[in-house]
Amino acid sequence: MIKVNRHILDNGLIVLHHEDTTTQMVAVNTLYNVGSRDEEPEHTGFAHLFEHLMFGGSKNIPDFDTPLQLAGGENNAWTSEDITNYYDVAPANNIETILWLESDRMLSLDFNQKILDVQKHIVIEEFKQRTLNQPYGDMSDLIKSLSYKVHPYRWSTIGKEISHISDTNLDQVKEFFYNYYAPNNAIIAIVGNIDFERTVELAEKWFGDIPARHIKKKDIPQEPVQTEARFLEVERDVPMDAIVKAYHMSARTDKDYHCYDILSDILSNGRSARLPQKLIMEKKLFSEVNAYISGSIDAGLFYVTGKPVPGVSLEEADKALTEELEILKSELVDEKELNKWVNKFEANDIFSNIYYLNKATNLCYYELLGQAEDINTEKDKYIFLTPQKVQEAARKAFNPENCSTLYYRAKK
Repeated sequence: MIKVNRHILDNGLIVLHHEDTTTQMVAVNTLYNVGSRDEEPEHTGFAHLFEHLMFGGSKNIPDFDTPLQLAGGENNAWTSEDITNYYDVAPANNIETILWLESDRMLSLDFNQKILDVQKHIVIEEFKQRTLNQPYGDMSDLIKSLSYKVHPYRWSTIGKEISHISDTNLDQVKEFFYNYYAPNNAIIAIVGNIDFERTVELAEKWFGDIPARHIKKKDIPQEPVQTEARFLEVERDVPMDAIVKAYHMSARTDKDYHCYDILSDILSNGRSARLPQKLIMEKKLFSEVNAYISGSIDAGLFYVTGKPVPGVSLEEADKALTEELEILKSELVDEKELNKWVNKFEANDIFSNIYYLNKATNLCYYELLGQAEDINTEKDKYIFLTPQKVQEAARKAFNPENCSTLYYRAKK
């Protein structure tokens, strides 16, 4: 059981705490409730750009990394469709270095053209490397834009086009920052060898004077129900064919979410899962096959992907994948098989919350979803799954009219 303490500052900043005396370290995780879904269609990639800009210098501190490294610490960040997440770790007696750094960049960045140009160049090169120059690099973008027609999940976190980053100016950057990067749009979790009283004292000291801001509330369009199958075929300079099938599924907070998560495990979590067993080892149709969920806060996607072996057409591969999904709709999952994957989730859940940094990250995310204390009960939502519930979820999602299919052909 992870004991969660909570303190909310007058400016709206939520501070979560868990004392862990098994370590001499401390982790500070800062989650901002902003991701690529908060962007405008003509200005994408901003949240990811800010992941970089937040390390480029703040109002009073020109270099973020060096003071933390001198304090024996390290840091990193990541962006998703829904959130931007920063974390720092350091010896517990140097926690004020972390809070000094994080509070200053929450207060204001050093908005100057040189820093913006440097970070834009880095992001553009990353865009080229990940999307344009990497084999299968645009596959995710293609299937997202095929599956979503109005929701901002239709573009990737790195953005739709390089021009959206290259054309960014300082005024746009300032506007985005002051719209979203504020104490009343953030959650901080402090986990490690520090007590709650000291945590509250330091949080008030370093963050208490930062003013709350008006947070831009975007009216995010909800994706209409898909009523007919969608299909796209492209040809690329890649070593072998690939197929992606994407089915609309529930949002992260819906009751069906855990059914889809366990369905993805049943299908492809390891060599003993159904798709590797049947389509790779028995039928020898694929060299690689996977099933996974997007895990997004709004209604997401259930992906089934694969690379057929030479001599197997994409049409044959498509048929084989569809047949496996139809089995989940027509036949109940055996209790023993279901329990196997539930037990595996429970074990992974326990291990993922042993490390103090993982605790800090997970506490922030569960607080965003509802309340941080749910970190202790998430496993129950899997334990109480039944074959009937899993089958019902499969029947809802795995239908042709709810599917977008991408054939990604290798050039001959």
